[in-house]
Amino acid sequence: MPVELNKEPNLILQVRLVRRGDDRLVSGPKFKVRLYDKDVFNDDYLGESGVKDGFAEFTLTPGDYKSPAGLDDKPDFYFVVYHDGKEVFRSRVMQDLDISDIGRFISTEGHVVDLGTFLIDTE
Repeated sequence: MPVELNKEPNLILQVRLVRRGDDRLVSGPKFKVRLYDKDVFNDDYLGESGVKDGFAEFTLTPGDYKSPAGLDDKPDFYFVVYHDGKEVFRSRVMQDLDISDIGRFISTEGHVVDLGTFLIDTE
């Protein structure tokens, strides 16, 4: 069976999390981050990441966030941070992100996009 390559590169999203009050990097197995694409009717769940050394990372393919009909090709990402299963932070919706403008392309990985650094309360 022949191997089919992706026509479009992967998208790697990174989020940096810093604890409000002492500016320490958030890390550890008690933290989880869930990524969503906001849509008119139902938000699309795109995955979950742990947090290590202050970073959560998600690897997506364009098919994960582009609509099949081509009506909504620019994602509207937001993420939610959980500590011990409890929501402690919800980002604003980053509407109509143009990945080609904000990411850097790495041939072995795809487009790497830093969504920013966010201060969160961990209690």
